Amino acid sequence: MTSIFRSPLLALCTASFCTLASAKLPAPSPEAAAKAAEAAAKAAWAGKVDSYKLCLSQDKVAAHYRKTTPSAKPAAATACADPGPFAYTPPAAKPAEAAGAHSPPGTASSPPSTQVPAAAAVPASKS
Repeated sequence: MTSIFRSPLLALCTASFCTLASAKLPAPSPEAAAKAAEAAAKAAWAGKVDSYKLCLSQDKVAAHYRKTTPSAKPAAATACADPGPFAYTPPAAKPAEAAGAHSPPGTASSPPSTQVPAAAAVPASKS
């Protein structure tokens, strides 16, 4: 008799877990977003450094191979690009007006405020 009640109980537990798991997280604070952007920039720079080091080691191996193998033909060498030291400049914070906080969605076709009354601006059609 307990196996009959297990299936609905299992379904109820699964549904409640899925509901809790699909809850949205709050938006990160500006400090957390800035820290995440800096971490992403540093990770991208680290990838460039790794690629540079790999390029240097491949060049060294290729030079040794050409030196020790008489039948090796010289290949067109590409220069390895040194990424330089890590430098991160955070984007400047936009003021509220420049960020579009007060702007209406879409492109405005006329100024939002005029000195002409609305009745005079759009005449009523007389049909």
